Amino acid sequence: MIEYQIINRQQAINELEALTDVLQGCVSAGASVGFIDPDDRQVMRNFWQDNFNGLEQGDRLLLVARQQQRIVATVMVLWNMMPNGRHRAEISKLLVHPAARRQGIARELMERAEQLVKQAGRSLMVLDTRSGDIASLLYLSLGWEVAGAIPYYAQSTEGAMDATTVMYKRLA
Repeated sequence: MIEYQIINRQQAINELEALTDVLQGCVSAGASVGFIDPDDRQVMRNFWQDNFNGLEQGDRLLLVARQQQRIVATVMVLWNMMPNGRHRAEISKLLVHPAARRQGIARELMERAEQLVKQAGRSLMVLDTRSGDIASLLYLSLGWEVAGAIPYYAQSTEGAMDATTVMYKRLA
């Protein structure tokens, strides 16, 4: 059984190694999520630690999926706090550990994130994903639309320069 929850700063601190395991597993499997060295756990820990204060300050939410009490997936909702962007939220770090894939976890996390965005009164969600990734198919199936692509956007774990596709979803 998969359990879903929003975790706060202290819970995230307590789960630092599990969060790092998920991130490392995804990078090791070739995910384009901002990291190129799957063996550099310290950089990954630093990423999570850099986000902990945002959880406490309320400028982001961290949703996790647990399997047998262990975190196996994440998604973050980032609230745009600039006055002209308070109607939108950004989706970031949709990560499902390779050992937990093909169970509908990513879809469920995205649906829950969307509900939270709606509850917050936001009318637009945005994200970017490596062009051609299978994640694009998930987003499209959930009603997301392609705004465009930026070539040479990010370096892959193999050293190639990949494009990113910018996507959005308007909420009723």
